[in-house]
Amino acid sequence: MPASPSTARAINDRLALRLLQQEGPLTAGQLKQLTGLSRPTVADLVERLTAAGLIAVVGEAGEQRRGPNAKVYGIVADRAHLAALDIRTEGVAVAVADLVGRVLAEASVPIGGDTGTGPAVEQAVTLVERVAKEAGADRLHTVGIGAPGLIDPSSGELRDSTGLPEWHRRFVATLQERLPEARVRVENETNLAALAEQRDGAARDRDTFVLLWLGHGTGAAVVLDGALRRGASGGTGEIGFLPVPGTTALPTSTDCEGGFHSLASSAAVVELAAEYRVPTEPGQEASRAPGVVRAAAGVVRGAVARAREEGAAAGPAPGSTEEHPPAVPAARFLDALADRLAVGVASVVAILDPGCVVLGGEVGEAGGKELAARVQDRIARMTPLPTEVRTTTLGGGAVLRGALLTARDRAQEELFTPGERLPQPSPGR
Repeated sequence: MPASPSTARAINDRLALRLLQQEGPLTAGQLKQLTGLSRPTVADLVERLTAAGLIAVVGEAGEQRRGPNAKVYGIVADRAHLAALDIRTEGVAVAVADLVGRVLAEASVPIGGDTGTGPAVEQAVTLVERVAKEAGADRLHTVGIGAPGLIDPSSGELRDSTGLPEWHRRFVATLQERLPEARVRVENETNLAALAEQRDGAARDRDTFVLLWLGHGTGAAVVLDGALRRGASGGTGEIGFLPVPGTTALPTSTDCEGGFHSLASSAAVVELAAEYRVPTEPGQEASRAPGVVRAAAGVVRGAVARAREEGAAAGPAPGSTEEHPPAVPAARFLDALADRLAVGVASVVAILDPGCVVLGGEVGEAGGKELAARVQDRIARMTPLPTEVRTTTLGGGAVLRGALLTARDRAQEELFTPGERLPQPSPGR
């Protein structure tokens, strides 16, 4: 059955808007070429979208020809403003962007563990309001939030967890109260990081992969055949609870100590570095772990480069730093860390066969190719399933980027649907 005229118009409008979002400003002629629609149809949709306040003339085509130059149309970026939040146990980061995803303002604030629930919530909400004001956003259309912990798949709410600060759950409800017109969406932080890596990062060429998040805690996100998999209870990827050898106890339903978390969390990484006499800077484990891993990887990288300069025929294999004594502790530390990570990665590979694992988070980024190569080498010895191990290209910023991408997609989905567009701006704005 052919589509009705109204349905056909809606499809054409959405196609044109998606092209403008992906390709940037275009002329009517370029829209005709890219969509395959007739000239009159393109002229009609341009008129409709202009009248709806979704697109506007942003310039003229540069080519010289008889008559006036062709008008160039672009999405009205300030038609809606979006906010992205990355909530951590130690603080919150906020970015506010326009409808096409251009970041207009961003900031973060630390929230100490001794801060009361009420003051912590107020600090976080005030930060969102301040960044929105700095971005010139009178209102926020959609707010995307990345948070650690389980997200209830039916309600979309952050589930209670004894391992997370109480202010996390209170914050979401308070933010919705203070921003009643905003669409507030919460997603697991690792899932958002995986979406960002798939769209803009290390997994852009992969439809199936697993992101192993290595930060304050551990987590995993699973993307199969291009789709993020959340599981029946929203808990796919809670790898911190995975029972593994090398720990002194088993995890429980309320505590992941004794699971993979005990081997790969920031605190565990700092302890491992001390065991191998790799110096660490003072401070909290969450900030010290990336620093010590980055320093160790840098020492090993430098030793490998020097060995090659000194005439190593094919270059040393990862970890071959014996001729450079200062690099030996760093190399052995990375070897031991890779041993630990491989235990968790091998379990995931045996069940899912993703073909690609991205080491994400601040620690994954800090380890770089030196850590990824070691993990891949161990996986190759532990399983017959070929698996490439990659390093994140977005690091800890992947959560905020994923939250922004999700907020933009949801806002555009609504605004680009006829009949569900924002009211026209008042005159003079």
